Amino acid sequence: MTSQLLEELRRRHLCHDSTDAATLGALLDEGSQTLYLGIDPTADSLHVGSLLGLVTLRRFLDAEHTPIALVGGATGMIGDPSGRSDERNLLDEATLEANLAGIASQIRSLLGSNIEVCNNKDWTEGLGILEFLRDVGKHVTVNQMAAKDSVRSRMENEAGISYTEFSYMLLQAYDFWWLHKHKGCVLQVGGSDQWGNITAGIDLIRKRNGSVAHGLTWPLLTRSDGQKFGKTAEGTIWISPERTIPFDFHQYFLRSDDRDVETLLAQLTLLPMTEIEAVMDEHAKAPEQRTAQRVLADEVTRFVHGQDNVRKANDAAQVIYGNAELTAALLESTRGIVGEATASQDDLEGEAALEGLLLKSGLCSSLSDARRQLSQSAVLVNNERVGPEISGEALTDKLLGKYLLLQRGKKERRLVVVE
Repeated sequence: MTSQLLEELRRRHLCHDSTDAATLGALLDEGSQTLYLGIDPTADSLHVGSLLGLVTLRRFLDAEHTPIALVGGATGMIGDPSGRSDERNLLDEATLEANLAGIASQIRSLLGSNIEVCNNKDWTEGLGILEFLRDVGKHVTVNQMAAKDSVRSRMENEAGISYTEFSYMLLQAYDFWWLHKHKGCVLQVGGSDQWGNITAGIDLIRKRNGSVAHGLTWPLLTRSDGQKFGKTAEGTIWISPERTIPFDFHQYFLRSDDRDVETLLAQLTLLPMTEIEAVMDEHAKAPEQRTAQRVLADEVTRFVHGQDNVRKANDAAQVIYGNAELTAALLESTRGIVGEATASQDDLEGEAALEGLLLKSGLCSSLSDARRQLSQSAVLVNNERVGPEISGEALTDKLLGKYLLLQRGKKERRLVVVE
């Protein structure tokens, strides 16, 4: 069962570094093992870059292992120097607590309410500095710490590294030791930039307990176009629907580059590799149909936001980008995605009803602007181009349920809800 898991991770490009693979595989073959993934609460939501770790924990969970998600209430107060060229801003306690609550809720939502979520503040808050230096610092040389890529690159940088961030490695090593001693944790997983921190914990467990522990990292997610994964011109793609609406989340994956989509399917979805290969074979026959991207967007959105939001995202895309025959249900799927305005039945009456709606919705700045746009055939109602001659009666006939979709030009839209 579990030796197949390591092979599965390799096939999915999820093995970058690991301790001895044969020994680790044999350990996993013995039965359920406890492992952990560390997450620093730098915001009150995870972003799509965090999905790689969470989906990997799900793979271990499905293979009947016991994953722990460690949210760093203590380490989050310091900041991990890995992958950074400058010092992190320190968070105040109230912000940190809010971030911890938000992230813990998301983890349980994605991995199930039974997933254990730990906070390393619970075992470090009462730890004295002298005790920490004696029990942890004594076992790690400065030479070892300075040799780690995350530290060395900062030391070579003009900005340098503070003693605070330099100490982060010791705190993460202590976390692994504590979880090993109190939870029986034998494996830490994380991104490749965490390898130095993970091996520090492995060494501490060996020196203090004489025990063998293991580490496994995956490659950091990157995009073939050189842009950072999970970033757009508008900003970060978040897991929280309040920060990134499910439609935009779905669209982000739908726009994946052909060069990236197979790897993303392998790493971020729970689809069997045989099914992914079949999807890619189908995609190769007609890449312009973006079959692989559609499967990717649906699967990742389903994992994060549920099937109902997959349906809404696809329905809304038909309204905004497709040529589907509109229905009330399709228009309703755009609520929260396009701008919205309310109107009464009286607003649909009279010869200048549409001009009034264009003004009321904010698509036009004045009635004269509305008339000008209509005379230039720049206005669509329910995806149909209309002119200045349209009457209120014709406008009422276009109502789908209680909705009208107004559009000015190629991109500006408003959903009018007639109460």
